[in-house]
Amino acid sequence: MKIEGMLTLETLVSLVEKKEIETVVVGFTDHYGRLMGKRFEADFFLESAIKEGTHACDYLLTTDMEMEPVPGYHFANWELGYGDFHLVPDIATLRRADWLDKTAIILCAIKDEKEHTAVAQAPRSILTRQVENLTTAGFEAFAASELEYYLFEDGYREAAEANFQSLKPAGWYLEDYHIMQGSRTEDFTAAARRHLKHSGVPVETSKGEWGLGQHELNVRYAEIGVMADRHVVFKQCLKELADQMGLSLTFMAKYDEKGAGSSCHIHISLWQDGKNAFVGDKDFGTVKGSDIFGWFLGGWIKYVSDVMVFYAPTINSYKRYVDGSWAPTRIAWSRDNRTAGFRVVGAGNSLRIECRIPGADCNPYLAFAASIASGLKGIEEKIAPPDCFVGDIYEASHLPHVPRTLKDAVAKFEQSDFVSEVFGDAVKEHYTHFYKKEIKAHEAAVSDWERKRYFERI
Repeated sequence: MKIEGMLTLETLVSLVEKKEIETVVVGFTDHYGRLMGKRFEADFFLESAIKEGTHACDYLLTTDMEMEPVPGYHFANWELGYGDFHLVPDIATLRRADWLDKTAIILCAIKDEKEHTAVAQAPRSILTRQVENLTTAGFEAFAASELEYYLFEDGYREAAEANFQSLKPAGWYLEDYHIMQGSRTEDFTAAARRHLKHSGVPVETSKGEWGLGQHELNVRYAEIGVMADRHVVFKQCLKELADQMGLSLTFMAKYDEKGAGSSCHIHISLWQDGKNAFVGDKDFGTVKGSDIFGWFLGGWIKYVSDVMVFYAPTINSYKRYVDGSWAPTRIAWSRDNRTAGFRVVGAGNSLRIECRIPGADCNPYLAFAASIASGLKGIEEKIAPPDCFVGDIYEASHLPHVPRTLKDAVAKFEQSDFVSEVFGDAVKEHYTHFYKKEIKAHEAAVSDWERKRYFERI
Protein backbone atom coordinates (compact mmCIF):
# COMPACT_ATOMS: atom_id res chain seq x y z
CA MET A 1 0.00 0.00 0.00
CA LYS A 2 1.32 3.42 -0.97
CA ILE A 3 1.79 5.66 2.05
CA GLU A 4 1.37 9.39 1.49
CA GLY A 5 4.53 11.34 2.26
CA MET A 6 6.96 8.47 1.70
CA LEU A 7 9.48 9.20 -1.05
CA THR A 8 11.46 7.11 -3.47
CA LEU A 9 14.91 8.25 -4.50
CA GLU A 10 13.56 9.04 -7.95
CA THR A 11 10.81 11.20 -6.49
CA LEU A 12 13.29 13.03 -4.26
CA VAL A 13 15.48 13.83 -7.27
CA SER A 14 12.45 15.31 -9.04
CA LEU A 15 11.41 17.34 -6.00
CA VAL A 16 14.93 18.69 -5.55
CA GLU A 17 15.08 19.69 -9.22
CA LYS A 18 11.79 21.56 -8.80
CA LYS A 19 13.09 23.27 -5.62
CA GLU A 20 10.30 21.67 -3.59
CA ILE A 21 12.84 19.94 -1.34
CA GLU A 22 15.94 21.90 -0.35
CA THR A 23 16.99 20.20 2.91
CA VAL A 24 17.36 16.58 3.96
CA VAL A 25 17.56 15.69 7.65
CA VAL A 26 19.78 12.63 8.13
CA GLY A 27 19.16 11.16 11.56
CA PHE A 28 19.26 8.35 14.10
CA THR A 29 18.25 8.01 17.74
CA ASP A 30 20.51 8.02 20.76
CA HIS A 31 19.82 6.03 23.95
CA TYR A 32 17.12 8.42 25.05
CA GLY A 33 15.30 8.13 21.73
CA ARG A 34 16.25 11.67 20.70
CA LEU A 35 16.76 12.28 16.99
CA MET A 36 20.39 13.20 16.31
CA GLY A 37 22.15 13.85 13.01
CA LYS A 38 22.75 16.50 10.34
CA ARG A 39 20.92 18.64 7.84
CA PHE A 40 22.13 18.25 4.26
CA GLU A 41 21.68 20.65 1.42
CA ALA A 42 19.51 18.48 -0.82
CA ASP A 43 21.75 18.53 -3.91
CA PHE A 44 24.75 17.51 -1.84
CA PHE A 45 22.73 14.75 -0.17
CA LEU A 46 21.98 13.30 -3.61
CA GLU A 47 25.58 13.68 -4.75
CA SER A 48 27.18 12.25 -1.62
CA ALA A 49 25.25 10.95 1.38
CA ILE A 50 22.76 8.73 -0.43
CA LYS A 51 25.68 6.87 -2.02
CA GLU A 52 28.37 7.02 0.62
CA GLY A 53 26.51 7.79 3.82
CA THR A 54 27.96 10.24 6.29
CA HIS A 55 29.69 10.25 9.64
CA ALA A 56 29.00 11.32 13.19
CA CYS A 57 31.07 11.25 16.36
CA ASP A 58 30.70 7.97 18.24
CA TYR A 59 30.45 9.88 21.52
CA LEU A 60 26.75 10.31 20.65
CA LEU A 61 26.15 6.81 22.04
CA THR A 62 27.91 7.71 25.30
CA THR A 63 26.59 11.16 26.23
CA ASP A 64 24.20 12.12 28.97
CA MET A 65 21.12 14.30 28.50
CA GLU A 66 23.29 17.42 28.63
CA MET A 67 25.56 16.12 25.84
CA GLU A 68 28.48 15.63 28.21
CA PRO A 69 30.79 12.70 27.28
CA VAL A 70 30.38 10.11 30.04
CA PRO A 71 33.50 8.12 31.02
CA GLY A 72 33.49 4.39 31.58
CA TYR A 73 32.18 3.13 28.23
CA HIS A 74 34.24 0.57 26.31
CA PHE A 75 32.51 1.49 23.05
CA ALA A 76 33.84 5.05 22.90
CA ASN A 77 35.98 7.09 25.28
CA TRP A 78 38.75 9.69 25.51
CA GLU A 79 41.45 7.00 25.31
CA LEU A 80 40.06 5.82 21.96
CA GLY A 81 39.84 9.42 20.81
CA TYR A 82 36.09 9.53 20.17
CA GLY A 83 36.23 8.66 16.50
CA ASP A 84 33.39 8.41 13.98
CA PHE A 85 30.79 5.86 13.14
CA HIS A 86 29.21 5.56 9.72
CA LEU A 87 25.60 6.65 9.16
CA VAL A 88 24.04 4.65 6.33
CA PRO A 89 20.74 6.20 5.14
CA ASP A 90 17.91 3.66 4.88
CA ILE A 91 16.11 4.59 1.68
CA ALA A 92 12.95 2.83 2.91
CA THR A 93 12.58 5.55 5.58
CA LEU A 94 12.86 8.52 3.19
CA ARG A 95 9.88 10.83 3.63
CA ARG A 96 8.78 14.42 3.63
CA ALA A 97 9.11 16.28 6.92
CA ASP A 98 5.90 18.11 6.15
CA TRP A 99 6.00 20.25 9.29
CA LEU A 100 9.28 21.80 8.06
CA ASP A 101 9.70 23.98 5.00
CA LYS A 102 10.92 22.15 1.89
CA THR A 103 12.44 19.36 3.96
CA ALA A 104 12.76 15.58 3.74
CA ILE A 105 13.99 13.23 6.45
CA ILE A 106 15.75 9.87 6.32
CA LEU A 107 16.75 7.54 9.16
CA CYS A 108 20.04 5.67 9.27
CA ALA A 109 21.63 2.43 10.26
CA ILE A 110 24.79 2.94 12.32
CA LYS A 111 27.80 0.99 11.09
CA ASP A 112 31.32 0.56 12.40
CA GLU A 113 33.71 2.83 10.52
CA LYS A 114 36.35 0.14 9.99
CA GLU A 115 34.48 -3.15 9.71
CA HIS A 116 31.23 -1.74 8.23
CA THR A 117 29.17 -3.95 10.51
CA ALA A 118 26.19 -2.80 12.54
CA VAL A 119 27.09 -1.05 15.79
CA ALA A 120 25.51 -3.47 18.25
CA GLN A 121 24.87 -0.82 20.91
CA ALA A 122 22.81 1.46 18.63
CA PRO A 123 19.08 1.26 19.46
CA ARG A 124 17.97 0.67 15.86
CA SER A 125 20.61 -2.09 15.49
CA ILE A 126 19.22 -3.81 18.57
CA LEU A 127 15.72 -3.93 17.09
CA THR A 128 17.02 -4.96 13.65
CA ARG A 129 18.75 -7.96 15.19
CA GLN A 130 15.56 -9.08 16.92
CA VAL A 131 13.56 -8.67 13.71
CA GLU A 132 16.13 -10.87 11.96
CA ASN A 133 15.66 -13.48 14.70
CA LEU A 134 11.92 -13.24 14.18
CA THR A 135 12.33 -13.80 10.43
CA THR A 136 14.59 -16.79 11.05
CA ALA A 137 11.88 -18.26 13.27
CA GLY A 138 9.42 -17.86 10.39
CA PHE A 139 7.40 -14.92 11.69
CA GLU A 140 6.67 -11.30 10.94
CA ALA A 141 5.51 -8.91 13.65
CA PHE A 142 3.04 -6.09 13.24
CA ALA A 143 2.94 -3.46 15.93
CA ALA A 144 1.52 -0.13 17.01
CA SER A 145 2.59 2.20 19.78
CA GLU A 146 -0.01 4.48 21.37
CA LEU A 147 1.66 7.60 22.72
CA GLU A 148 0.21 10.02 25.26
CA TYR A 149 1.54 13.51 25.96
CA TYR A 150 0.74 16.72 27.84
CA LEU A 151 0.27 19.97 25.89
CA PHE A 152 0.94 23.39 27.43
CA GLU A 153 0.22 26.95 26.37
CA ASP A 154 3.75 27.99 27.40
CA GLY A 155 6.52 27.75 24.81
CA TYR A 156 9.55 25.58 25.49
CA ARG A 157 11.83 28.54 26.20
CA GLU A 158 9.32 30.16 28.54
CA ALA A 159 8.83 26.82 30.28
CA ALA A 160 12.59 26.42 30.76
CA GLU A 161 12.99 29.98 32.03
CA ALA A 162 10.22 29.27 34.55
CA ASN A 163 12.10 26.12 35.65
CA PHE A 164 9.12 24.15 34.31
CA GLN A 165 7.00 25.39 37.21
CA SER A 166 3.40 26.66 37.08
CA LEU A 167 2.94 25.82 33.41
CA LYS A 168 -0.50 26.37 31.90
CA PRO A 169 -2.02 23.12 30.60
CA ALA A 170 -3.99 23.31 27.35
CA GLY A 171 -7.15 22.38 29.23
CA TRP A 172 -8.63 23.02 32.65
CA TYR A 173 -10.66 19.89 33.31
CA LEU A 174 -10.21 16.20 32.59
CA GLU A 175 -11.21 15.76 28.96
CA ASP A 176 -10.96 12.02 28.35
CA TYR A 177 -12.90 11.47 25.09
CA HIS A 178 -14.46 14.94 25.57
CA ILE A 179 -15.08 16.51 22.15
CA MET A 180 -15.70 20.11 23.23
CA GLN A 181 -12.56 20.42 25.34
CA GLY A 182 -10.60 18.66 22.60
CA SER A 183 -11.88 21.21 20.07
CA ARG A 184 -10.04 23.93 21.95
CA THR A 185 -6.71 22.44 20.94
CA GLU A 186 -7.68 21.42 17.41
CA ASP A 187 -5.43 24.11 15.95
CA PHE A 188 -2.47 22.08 17.19
CA THR A 189 -3.90 18.56 16.97
CA ALA A 190 -5.39 18.96 13.49
CA ALA A 191 -2.06 20.34 12.27
CA ALA A 192 -0.27 17.37 13.84
CA ARG A 193 -2.60 14.87 12.17
CA ARG A 194 -2.19 16.62 8.81
CA HIS A 195 1.60 16.91 8.96
CA LEU A 196 2.01 13.31 10.11
CA LYS A 197 -0.20 12.06 7.29
CA HIS A 198 1.87 14.01 4.75
CA SER A 199 5.09 12.72 6.33
CA GLY A 200 4.50 9.01 5.87
CA VAL A 201 2.92 8.45 9.30
CA PRO A 202 -0.72 7.47 8.67
CA VAL A 203 -3.01 8.70 11.43
CA GLU A 204 -6.06 6.96 12.86
CA THR A 205 -7.50 9.09 15.67
CA SER A 206 -6.81 11.70 18.30
CA LYS A 207 -8.57 12.26 21.62
CA GLY A 208 -8.34 13.99 24.94
CA GLU A 209 -6.89 11.92 27.75
CA TRP A 210 -7.34 11.66 31.52
CA GLY A 211 -5.00 14.47 32.55
CA LEU A 212 -5.23 18.26 32.33
CA GLY A 213 -4.05 19.04 28.81
CA GLN A 214 -3.25 15.38 28.14
CA HIS A 215 -3.85 13.93 24.68
CA GLU A 216 -3.35 10.80 22.63
CA LEU A 217 -2.82 10.67 18.88
CA ASN A 218 -2.75 7.20 17.33
CA VAL A 219 -1.11 6.14 14.08
CA ARG A 220 -1.77 3.01 12.06
CA TYR A 221 -0.01 -0.23 12.85
CA ALA A 222 2.82 -1.47 10.62
CA GLU A 223 5.61 -4.01 10.43
CA ILE A 224 7.43 -3.56 13.73
CA GLY A 225 10.59 -1.93 12.34
CA VAL A 226 8.52 0.50 10.28
CA MET A 227 6.40 1.28 13.34
CA ALA A 228 9.47 2.14 15.41
CA ASP A 229 10.59 4.58 12.70
CA ARG A 230 7.10 6.12 12.61
CA HIS A 231 7.23 6.52 16.39
CA VAL A 232 10.47 8.51 16.12
CA VAL A 233 9.09 10.76 13.38
CA PHE A 234 5.85 11.21 15.37
CA LYS A 235 7.66 12.54 18.44
CA GLN A 236 9.92 14.81 16.41
CA CYS A 237 6.99 16.24 14.49
CA LEU A 238 4.87 16.97 17.56
CA LYS A 239 7.70 18.59 19.51
CA GLU A 240 8.82 20.79 16.63
CA LEU A 241 5.24 21.69 15.68
CA ALA A 242 4.50 22.73 19.27
CA ASP A 243 7.68 24.83 19.26
CA GLN A 244 6.63 26.55 16.02
CA MET A 245 3.23 27.40 17.52
CA GLY A 246 4.62 28.84 20.77
CA LEU A 247 3.45 25.80 22.75
CA SER A 248 5.24 22.95 24.47
CA LEU A 249 4.48 19.32 25.14
CA THR A 250 6.09 16.58 27.14
CA PHE A 251 6.39 12.82 26.78
CA MET A 252 7.53 12.44 30.40
CA ALA A 253 6.06 9.30 31.92
CA LYS A 254 4.83 11.27 34.95
CA TYR A 255 4.70 15.02 34.51
CA ASP A 256 2.79 15.71 37.73
CA GLU A 257 2.51 13.41 40.74
CA LYS A 258 -1.16 14.40 41.09
CA GLY A 259 -2.05 13.63 37.48
CA ALA A 260 -2.20 10.67 35.14
CA GLY A 261 1.00 9.34 33.66
CA SER A 262 1.71 9.19 29.94
CA SER A 263 2.09 5.75 28.45
CA CYS A 264 3.26 4.03 25.31
CA HIS A 265 0.93 1.06 24.94
CA ILE A 266 2.53 -1.46 22.59
CA HIS A 267 0.30 -3.72 20.46
CA ILE A 268 1.89 -6.75 18.78
CA SER A 269 0.68 -9.68 16.71
CA LEU A 270 2.78 -12.31 14.95
CA TRP A 271 2.04 -13.34 11.38
CA GLN A 272 3.01 -16.43 9.41
CA ASP A 273 2.12 -17.24 5.79
CA GLY A 274 -0.17 -14.24 5.59
CA LYS A 275 -2.20 -15.20 8.67
CA ASN A 276 -2.27 -14.03 12.25
CA ALA A 277 -0.33 -16.73 14.10
CA PHE A 278 -2.11 -15.87 17.37
CA VAL A 279 -5.45 -17.16 16.08
CA GLY A 280 -6.41 -20.61 17.37
CA ASP A 281 -8.89 -22.70 19.33
CA LYS A 282 -6.93 -23.36 22.50
CA ASP A 283 -8.54 -22.01 25.69
CA PHE A 284 -6.61 -19.41 27.67
CA GLY A 285 -9.24 -18.49 30.23
CA THR A 286 -11.57 -16.04 28.50
CA VAL A 287 -9.42 -16.00 25.35
CA LYS A 288 -9.03 -18.52 22.55
CA GLY A 289 -5.72 -18.54 20.71
CA SER A 290 -2.93 -20.65 19.31
CA ASP A 291 0.02 -22.20 21.09
CA ILE A 292 2.12 -19.43 19.50
CA PHE A 293 -0.13 -16.86 21.16
CA GLY A 294 0.21 -18.51 24.55
CA TRP A 295 3.95 -19.03 24.38
CA PHE A 296 4.65 -15.51 23.09
CA LEU A 297 2.50 -14.04 25.86
CA GLY A 298 4.16 -16.31 28.42
CA GLY A 299 7.65 -15.23 27.42
CA TRP A 300 6.72 -11.56 27.20
CA ILE A 301 5.35 -11.72 30.75
CA LYS A 302 8.17 -13.83 32.20
CA TYR A 303 10.95 -11.50 31.14
CA VAL A 304 9.36 -8.11 31.95
CA SER A 305 11.61 -7.49 34.94
CA ASP A 306 14.77 -8.51 33.05
CA VAL A 307 14.21 -5.86 30.35
CA MET A 308 12.22 -3.30 32.35
CA VAL A 309 14.88 -0.64 31.68
CA PHE A 310 13.88 -0.71 28.00
CA TYR A 311 10.24 -0.07 28.91
CA ALA A 312 10.88 2.43 31.70
CA PRO A 313 14.28 4.06 31.06
CA THR A 314 14.32 7.08 33.39
CA ILE A 315 14.09 7.92 37.08
CA ASN A 316 10.74 9.53 36.34
CA SER A 317 9.38 6.42 34.58
CA TYR A 318 8.71 4.56 37.81
CA LYS A 319 6.57 7.32 39.32
CA ARG A 320 3.91 6.43 36.78
CA TYR A 321 3.19 3.02 38.35
CA VAL A 322 0.50 4.03 40.82
CA ASP A 323 -2.55 1.92 41.68
CA GLY A 324 -5.80 3.31 40.33
CA SER A 325 -4.05 5.63 37.88
CA TRP A 326 -4.61 3.63 34.62
CA ALA A 327 -0.92 2.62 34.68
CA PRO A 328 -0.25 -1.07 35.37
CA THR A 329 1.45 -1.90 38.65
CA ARG A 330 1.43 -5.70 38.54
CA ILE A 331 2.63 -8.24 36.03
CA ALA A 332 -0.45 -10.10 34.85
CA TRP A 333 -2.66 -10.43 31.80
CA SER A 334 -6.36 -10.23 31.15
CA ARG A 335 -8.94 -9.89 28.41
CA ASP A 336 -9.73 -6.22 27.68
CA ASN A 337 -8.87 -5.11 31.21
CA ARG A 338 -7.06 -1.78 31.58
CA THR A 339 -5.78 -2.61 35.06
CA ALA A 340 -3.55 -5.34 33.57
CA GLY A 341 0.04 -5.01 32.47
CA PHE A 342 -0.92 -7.12 29.43
CA ARG A 343 -4.34 -6.67 27.84
CA VAL A 344 -5.50 -9.02 25.08
CA VAL A 345 -7.80 -7.37 22.57
CA GLY A 346 -9.31 -8.04 19.15
CA ALA A 347 -10.45 -11.23 17.48
CA GLY A 348 -9.57 -13.13 14.32
CA ASN A 349 -6.86 -11.36 12.36
CA SER A 350 -7.06 -8.38 14.75
CA LEU A 351 -6.20 -10.55 17.80
CA ARG A 352 -3.21 -8.96 19.49
CA ILE A 353 -1.46 -8.43 22.79
CA GLU A 354 -1.25 -4.94 24.25
CA CYS A 355 1.56 -4.32 26.75
CA ARG A 356 0.61 -1.33 28.90
CA ILE A 357 3.86 -1.22 30.87
CA PRO A 358 6.07 1.11 28.74
CA GLY A 359 5.88 4.85 29.36
CA ALA A 360 5.82 7.57 26.72
CA ASP A 361 9.49 8.20 27.54
CA CYS A 362 10.64 4.85 26.12
CA ASN A 363 12.93 4.49 23.12
CA PRO A 364 10.73 2.57 20.65
CA TYR A 365 13.60 0.55 19.19
CA LEU A 366 14.58 -0.74 22.62
CA ALA A 367 11.02 -1.32 23.85
CA PHE A 368 10.06 -3.21 20.68
CA ALA A 369 13.29 -5.22 20.75
CA ALA A 370 12.66 -6.22 24.37
CA SER A 371 9.11 -7.29 23.51
CA ILE A 372 10.12 -9.41 20.52
CA ALA A 373 13.09 -11.00 22.29
CA SER A 374 10.91 -11.95 25.27
CA GLY A 375 8.12 -13.36 23.12
CA LEU A 376 10.48 -15.33 20.92
CA LYS A 377 12.08 -16.84 24.01
CA GLY A 378 8.61 -17.84 25.13
CA ILE A 379 8.02 -19.65 21.83
CA GLU A 380 11.44 -21.31 21.97
CA GLU A 381 10.95 -22.53 25.55
CA LYS A 382 7.17 -23.08 25.20
CA ILE A 383 6.50 -20.90 28.24
CA ALA A 384 2.87 -21.11 29.28
CA PRO A 385 1.34 -17.81 30.40
CA PRO A 386 -0.07 -17.48 33.92
CA ASP A 387 -3.82 -17.82 34.28
CA CYS A 388 -5.92 -15.08 32.74
CA PHE A 389 -6.85 -12.68 35.55
CA VAL A 390 -10.42 -11.51 35.96
CA GLY A 391 -11.12 -8.51 38.20
CA ASP A 392 -9.30 -5.46 39.54
CA ILE A 393 -5.60 -6.23 39.32
CA TYR A 394 -4.80 -3.19 41.48
CA GLU A 395 -6.37 -5.13 44.35
CA ALA A 396 -4.44 -8.34 43.60
CA SER A 397 -1.54 -7.80 45.98
CA HIS A 398 -0.36 -11.40 45.53
CA LEU A 399 0.67 -10.72 41.92
CA PRO A 400 4.27 -9.69 41.18
CA HIS A 401 4.79 -5.93 41.09
CA VAL A 402 6.68 -4.23 38.27
CA PRO A 403 10.15 -3.06 39.39
CA ARG A 404 9.62 -0.04 41.60
CA THR A 405 12.69 2.04 40.73
CA LEU A 406 15.24 2.40 37.96
CA LYS A 407 17.87 1.11 40.40
CA ASP A 408 15.87 -2.10 40.93
CA ALA A 409 15.37 -2.51 37.18
CA VAL A 410 19.05 -1.96 36.36
CA ALA A 411 20.12 -4.54 38.95
CA LYS A 412 17.81 -7.10 37.36
CA PHE A 413 19.03 -6.20 33.85
CA GLU A 414 22.68 -6.49 34.87
CA GLN A 415 22.19 -9.89 36.51
CA SER A 416 20.02 -11.37 33.77
CA ASP A 417 21.30 -14.35 31.80
CA PHE A 418 18.39 -13.77 29.41
CA VAL A 419 19.68 -10.28 28.56
CA SER A 420 23.17 -11.65 27.87
CA GLU A 421 21.77 -14.36 25.65
CA VAL A 422 19.40 -12.31 23.51
CA PHE A 423 21.22 -8.97 23.31
CA GLY A 424 24.85 -9.93 23.96
CA ASP A 425 27.23 -8.92 26.72
CA ALA A 426 28.42 -5.80 24.87
CA VAL A 427 24.89 -4.38 24.78
CA LYS A 428 24.22 -5.45 28.35
CA GLU A 429 27.38 -3.79 29.64
CA HIS A 430 26.81 -0.63 27.60
CA TYR A 431 23.24 -0.02 28.76
CA THR A 432 23.94 -1.05 32.35
CA HIS A 433 26.57 1.69 32.45
CA PHE A 434 24.21 4.17 30.79
CA TYR A 435 21.40 3.62 33.29
CA LYS A 436 23.74 3.58 36.29
CA LYS A 437 25.09 6.97 35.25
CA GLU A 438 21.53 8.27 34.98
CA ILE A 439 20.87 7.07 38.53
CA LYS A 440 24.10 8.66 39.79
CA ALA A 441 23.21 11.99 38.18
CA HIS A 442 19.82 11.92 39.90
CA GLU A 443 21.25 11.01 43.27
CA ALA A 444 23.69 13.95 43.08
CA ALA A 445 21.03 16.52 42.14
CA VAL A 446 19.24 18.78 44.62
CA SER A 447 15.53 18.88 43.78
CA ASP A 448 12.76 21.42 44.24
CA TRP A 449 11.07 18.88 46.50
CA GLU A 450 14.08 19.00 48.84
CA ARG A 451 14.18 22.79 48.87
CA LYS A 452 10.47 23.08 49.60
CA ARG A 453 10.65 20.46 52.34
CA TYR A 454 13.88 21.34 54.11
CA PHE A 455 14.87 24.97 53.33
CA GLU A 456 13.19 26.47 56.42
CA ARG A 457 11.85 23.64 58.51
CA ILE A 458 14.75 21.26 58.95
